[in-house]
Amino acid sequence: MPAPTYLVDEKLKTWATPRQVEFIDAINAHGSKRAAAKALGVNYSSVHQAIELVMKKAAIFGYSPEHDLRHPAAPGQRLRGASHLYKEGQAEPVLTWVKTERDSAQSEAILREFVEYLTKDAKGLSPAVESPAHSYPDLLAVYPWGDPHFGMYAWARECGDAFDLEVAERLTLGAVDRLVSAAPPAETAVLLPLGDFFHANDQSNQTPAHKHQLDVDSRYPKVLMIGIKAVRHAILRLLEKHARVIARFEPGNHDPEAKWALALTIAAYFENNPRVTVDLTPGKFWYHRFGKVLIASTHGDTAKHATLGGVMAADRPEDWGATKHRYWYTGHIHSSTVTELPGVVCESFRTLAAKDAYAAGHGYRAGRDMRLIVHHREYGEIERHRVDVGMLESTSHDL
Repeated sequence: MPAPTYLVDEKLKTWATPRQVEFIDAINAHGSKRAAAKALGVNYSSVHQAIELVMKKAAIFGYSPEHDLRHPAAPGQRLRGASHLYKEGQAEPVLTWVKTERDSAQSEAILREFVEYLTKDAKGLSPAVESPAHSYPDLLAVYPWGDPHFGMYAWARECGDAFDLEVAERLTLGAVDRLVSAAPPAETAVLLPLGDFFHANDQSNQTPAHKHQLDVDSRYPKVLMIGIKAVRHAILRLLEKHARVIARFEPGNHDPEAKWALALTIAAYFENNPRVTVDLTPGKFWYHRFGKVLIASTHGDTAKHATLGGVMAADRPEDWGATKHRYWYTGHIHSSTVTELPGVVCESFRTLAAKDAYAAGHGYRAGRDMRLIVHHREYGEIERHRVDVGMLESTSHDL
């Protein structure tokens, strides 16, 4: 008796990567996942995982025939819910009601899994960087990046300053180089982009929640590529000065899912370097304890300074009681604002990005810079350095 043949739905190719399409074709040609894996010279688990991911991704967008879902959602939407009306004695539904909405938590989880799958064969590619000969274990260097907005476009005649992907990369790399040169050799450094690293979350060029139209520069894959390149450069530079680097990427209201493409790619690239830790903890609030210092970060779109003291005390009661110097670092508003609450100082940071048409038209005129903050494990903040955009280069040329 011949072995049963397993076939994969050809329509799943709509949501598959080129490699996953190859797996689908191999399964359908050879009749099983194991036979396909053998023919392709890969592990069975790789083929199985690839197909499972495609099926999950397709289901998010409303396609899962085995569950009577055959009406894919429109681009940028996901299945919100479906109702089926069945007639007794019939296997197929008589009527189906399908509701869609923009995906949120589930798509983030699937996206993380999807990017991990894409990067698993590119892990551990970072070059060796010689550790600094001397470093101070009692010092922590924090490099907060206020809303970089890679991929944003600003026309100088309209907005006052020109800004595009090339300018974003040049300013960011220049600021990092200057700050690392000025930094003391703290044993540990924290690279802390505070959200909205990317101006757009995807090629729709709209904010995910409110669908505000965005002024963007270049093709979206190129934006991702240049953003990843900039962070890679920054971490390699930090490794020259600091014995250990922690990277944390906050999700912003512009890039809640896209930030995972950045974070997971950087984590994969530096997997071979024990001196680099990429914090992939999900959630909007992040904490780092350093002696008597407690540092927290969030983008700032979901909680204002006035509430953050209570959030920290509730989330980290033991750390709150064991520390003396407590700080919140936020972005979102693109301006330098310090709010001192009982027991904690909250600070928002400027961005190196220029004003886009919306900001320029609404009267926003904050300065542009990047900062480095140095903490002592006993005394808290002891020094800081600032790089103004004017120190890097003029961005007033026309585009």
